[in-house]
Amino acid sequence: MKSDLDQLLSDNQAAGLWVTGPAQHNPAMVYLTGGGHMTMADVIKPAGKPMVLCHAPMERDEAAKTGLQTINYTQFPLKERLQAARGDQGLAQALLYQSIFERIGLTEGTVLLYGRSEVGSHYSLVSKLQELLPGLTFKGDLDDAVLLQAMATKDDAEIERIRAMGEIVRTVVSRTADYLTAHPVEDETLIKKDGSPLTIGDVKGLINLWLAELGAENPEDTIFAIGRDAGVPHSTGTPSDPIRVGRTIVFDIFPCEKGGGYFYDFTRTWCLGYAPEATQALYDQVKSVYDQIVSELKAGQNAAHFQNRTCDLFEAQGHPTVRQDPATECGYVHSLGHGVGLNIHEKPWFSRPGDPTNALTPGSVFTIEPGLYYPDQGMGVRLEDTYYLTSEGSFERFVDYPMQLVLPMKERGSY
Repeated sequence: MKSDLDQLLSDNQAAGLWVTGPAQHNPAMVYLTGGGHMTMADVIKPAGKPMVLCHAPMERDEAAKTGLQTINYTQFPLKERLQAARGDQGLAQALLYQSIFERIGLTEGTVLLYGRSEVGSHYSLVSKLQELLPGLTFKGDLDDAVLLQAMATKDDAEIERIRAMGEIVRTVVSRTADYLTAHPVEDETLIKKDGSPLTIGDVKGLINLWLAELGAENPEDTIFAIGRDAGVPHSTGTPSDPIRVGRTIVFDIFPCEKGGGYFYDFTRTWCLGYAPEATQALYDQVKSVYDQIVSELKAGQNAAHFQNRTCDLFEAQGHPTVRQDPATECGYVHSLGHGVGLNIHEKPWFSRPGDPTNALTPGSVFTIEPGLYYPDQGMGVRLEDTYYLTSEGSFERFVDYPMQLVLPMKERGSY
C-alpha cells in the first residue's frame, strides 16, 4: 500500500522515486495522484518526505485536486534556462529538473524511475540530469521492489473499485451470452437480420460499446477467439471469422475504469448449442484443475507454488506443460495467474519461484486461470476469475458468473 512506500524505499537503500508522464493510462502516476487530466506531469517522492507533483500551468487546477504539494513548471522560466543552456533545448529541460530536485532537497542517493514517456527523449533528459546532479544515481526498479510492491496489496477503497469493475464485466458478459444465443442458425452459422453471418468483429464491436456505456474502457482489447484461434492463448480473434455452433469460443475480457484506472480480468469458454465430446472432456479437465487449485489457496503461500501444483495436475491428466517444456505450444502453456490492479498484469507473479515477495497476503488481488490449448485440433479452453485475500485471511471471488461450456441457443432467434 502507499503507506508502505517509505519503508520500501529504506529497505532498498533508495533516496526517492520519480514518476513521469500523463495522469491517465499511466499506472504509477494514477496510483500516486489518483488520476485526473494532466497531459504531462512528474511526481517526486523523497524518502521520508511528502510527494511533490510538478505540473504545467494549464493543469494547475487538476494538480490541486490531488491534494499533493505542487510545483508549477513556470516557477523556473524557460527563457532563463535557454539562456543558461545557450539555446540547447535538451539542456534547458535538464536544468528545469535540476532546479526541481534541488528545490525538493533530493540531491544525493539513488532515485528509482517509473512512469510512461517517450523513451528517447526521457533517456536524453536523465543522462543530462545525471551530469548536473552527480550526487544522484538514476535507475530502474527491475525487481519491482518498491512501487509495484506497494501496489501489490490493495486497501478497502481499491478493492471496491475493482469489485465495481467486476460488476461491469459481469453485465457485459451476460449481454454477450444473451446476444449470441438469440441469433438464428443456418448451416451451423449464426445469422444476422440482413442474412449475413455474425462475425467475431461484430461481437467485439458491441462489447466495446457496452463497456463504454457502463463507464469502462478497453485499452488492451478483448480476446474473443473461436476454433483454432481459441487454441492460441493470446490470439484476440480474427474479426472476419463467422461464429458457428459447436466451436470453442475463448472470451477473455479485461477492461479498466475510464481514464486508465483499475482493471478486472475474467475468462469463460463457451460452445454455442452443443459441445463435441473432445471439447467437453477438455473443458472438464480444466474445470477440475480450477476447482482443485481454488480449494488449496492458502494465505502466506508463494504464488509460484500454485503454478507448480497446476503443472502437477495437468501432467497427471497426460497434458504437456511449460514446466516440462517452456517452448510447448500445446497443453498448458502459460502461468496460472497474475496480480491485477492499475496494471492488468502486476504482482504477485505466479511465474517467479523463489521470490518471497510474491506471497499471497491480505490485500492481494490476483487471477486464477488454468487452460489447455490444442490449436491443431481447433480448440482451447481457459477459465478465469479474479480473487482477493481479505484481512481475515479468506479468499473471495469478486463476482460470481456461471461456469458452463454449452450455451443453449434460443428456440427462435430474435436478431
